[in-house]
Amino acid sequence: MPKPNYTRVLLKLSGEALAGDQKIGINPESVSAVCDEISSVLSMGVQMALVIGGGNIFRGLAGSAGGMERSSADYMGMLATVLNALAVQDMLEKRCHPTRVLSAITMQEVCEPFIRRRALRHLEKGRAIICAGGTGNPYFTTDTTAALRGMELKCDAIIKATKVDGIYDKDPVKYPDAVKFDTLSYDDTLARHLGVMDATAFALVRDNRIPIIVCNMFGGYIRRTILGEPVGTTVH
Repeated sequence: MPKPNYTRVLLKLSGEALAGDQKIGINPESVSAVCDEISSVLSMGVQMALVIGGGNIFRGLAGSAGGMERSSADYMGMLATVLNALAVQDMLEKRCHPTRVLSAITMQEVCEPFIRRRALRHLEKGRAIICAGGTGNPYFTTDTTAALRGMELKCDAIIKATKVDGIYDKDPVKYPDAVKFDTLSYDDTLARHLGVMDATAFALVRDNRIPIIVCNMFGGYIRRTILGEPVGTTVH
């Protein structure tokens, strides 16, 4: 078996990945496809923490724009991430990967509270962990959660799995002549306004020098990224 280039990673997924073509809610077939990709990495012995968005169920910013109080809307979005985490946990355990959901919002009947030392111990024991409930505070995105957990758990890299195979100078779906970057520096990413992560999250990873790798979530790209193949875009 090939040797992984990273031993511990944080994988950031959008909630929309779990909705599939239906765009909203949780589609079991889409969750299964995502978990097949994750399973291929866990089978190599890589320690993995996941952060999953909640946009397929409720997005706090959208609720706020619609007239809701921002804090209430953000808490609803945090609860949506717990639903997604439980769906992914179920599918991963069906593939014989022990998994723990750790929530920043305490709900002991369905998951464990996020405690850093406990999370590290789970990783050391070979369990995948899913960090749900955001940071536990409103006004922070799941990008910021991914950056924060990546640092707390001493991950080698943050992998952001998306619908495209890297970072482009413009939207490749709308513009066929979009140019893909293989590598970028933190400063170049900010100067070009490429929007890899929101400003708070990006400031955290830049200050702590954690590489961000953007790749396609399907087609084995996550596994190939772990093996060190240049298939996405690395920001370092």
